[in-house]
Amino acid sequence: MQLEATEIHVNYDHVRAVTGVSLSVGEGETVALIGANGAGKTTMLRAITGLTRPDSGEIRYEGHRLDTMAPNDIVRAGIAMVPEGRRVFPYMSVKDNLLIGAFARTDKNGVNATLEMVLGRFPRLKERYSQAAGTMSGGEQQMLVIGRALMAKPKLLLLDEPSLGIAPKLVQDIARSIVAINRDEKVSVLLVEQNSRMALRISHRAYALATGAVALEGASKELLQDDRVKRLYLGGEL
Repeated sequence: MQLEATEIHVNYDHVRAVTGVSLSVGEGETVALIGANGAGKTTMLRAITGLTRPDSGEIRYEGHRLDTMAPNDIVRAGIAMVPEGRRVFPYMSVKDNLLIGAFARTDKNGVNATLEMVLGRFPRLKERYSQAAGTMSGGEQQMLVIGRALMAKPKLLLLDEPSLGIAPKLVQDIARSIVAINRDEKVSVLLVEQNSRMALRISHRAYALATGAVALEGASKELLQDDRVKRLYLGGEL
């Protein structure tokens, strides 16, 4: 497995946020992490990226311990995260927002090639290349932060609620982009989503969290048809 988290426990001020969560992402996979607000999804992403230290458990990436590394070293190891909330630099141009994502790279020609790939993947960013990021729509800003993460040329992309607050039409565009990034750029994806239907439709496997623990796991196609998933996460019948 490319990423393996084993028996992760995380507490915030003596409040248990994550209890014994184990999950994995294989090379070339898209894995969804679904669940309600407060289920522990974002906490798991923060633990993987070094922003929150687990109280116990172990996280390995390509066989190496990840939970003892600094966040900047984790980025250099090949992991990039798109946080919830479309955190752009609002007064900077689309171009400069994208180039910030390549801060750890020294291969200028490679950075230019990645930039061309990102602009080809998200044509709206090319149209607004010189525009201040803060003047774009929410969906366009989401494309920008995904593009910025891709500028690091990650092998594993972590996405935290990419559909949150986005118009339905652009949610479809972003979903298609995630599929294409995984397929064409050979980037593994760990997708955290409250939009469980979308997440299950574009992922290979999934974990459903409830109150900080794994409640269900399996192939996404099977979970889409699981009555428990329909009832708890999909709002009834498909």
